Amino acid sequence: METTVLGLHHVTAIAGDAKRNFDFYSAVMGLRFVKKTVNFDDPHTYHFYFGNYAAEPGTILTFFPWGSAVPPGRRGTAQATETAFSVPENSLDFWMKRFDAHGIIYNKPSRKFGENYLPFIDPDGLKLELTTSARGDTRQPNETSEVSGEYAIRGFHAVTLTLTDVQATAEILTELLDYQLLERQVNRYRFLNPNVPAAAIVDLVEASGERRGHVSGGSVHHVAFRVANDEIQMALREKIAEKGLQVTEQIDRNYFHSLYFREPGGVLFEIATDNPGFTADESLDALGQSLKLPAQYERRREEIEAALVVL
Repeated sequence: METTVLGLHHVTAIAGDAKRNFDFYSAVMGLRFVKKTVNFDDPHTYHFYFGNYAAEPGTILTFFPWGSAVPPGRRGTAQATETAFSVPENSLDFWMKRFDAHGIIYNKPSRKFGENYLPFIDPDGLKLELTTSARGDTRQPNETSEVSGEYAIRGFHAVTLTLTDVQATAEILTELLDYQLLERQVNRYRFLNPNVPAAAIVDLVEASGERRGHVSGGSVHHVAFRVANDEIQMALREKIAEKGLQVTEQIDRNYFHSLYFREPGGVLFEIATDNPGFTADESLDALGQSLKLPAQYERRREEIEAALVVL
């Protein structure tokens, strides 16, 4: 059967202080707080989800906020080193003024593959970009009293993987995940997924002399790619295994079903389904308003709530 991949599903990163992380992405960046839940393996740690208004795949940035004691990570090879959001044309001046007002570290806008982008760093050191997509972006943003739709983030534009050698990873993108090489600029290779209009780009940067990165605070933990349903996911699992890669069994993450494998360059990849979606346990209007626990932890709700930071 066709194993169509629909670009990016989500990106998961590691943060420190939970309240600081929540305030930055919801108040400063204006993203919707889509889901407040906990880490499946450590229920005393939050798992936050931020996205656009409709909580669509391809817009979701998630965090494990492990507390202020988490050591900082180090950007390097075998990592997803940059995560780019799509914003409307002519919005970068608004964002620079906003970053100035909130003390956010950023560099002046530049251009990459014919697109303007504004690089910045979140409070934990995670490297991000705001990009005015040359392809346009019609996804519905989340709007707040301070960030109107004229400037608001639409969702993901691209992720960048830094590798010592791009060849083996490029083969995974093109042979398994439906990407096509679009363009090369020096040591940066841009791959486009033609199946979706947005959240469709993966850049590979070849940095043979750079040391290996360390995933910790301010680092991307994994990059998730999107498929429509379980049937497509499991057919793709067979193809991943046939390539000689170690891939997990399907794991139920309540809002999507997941497979994980480490691509040859060292980055952890996930294949995530659209089903059942973020409205599985909350209505669209009520997303993110209450703490949602995996079923196995519901009986410990009082204990878990007492251990979590108040937002």
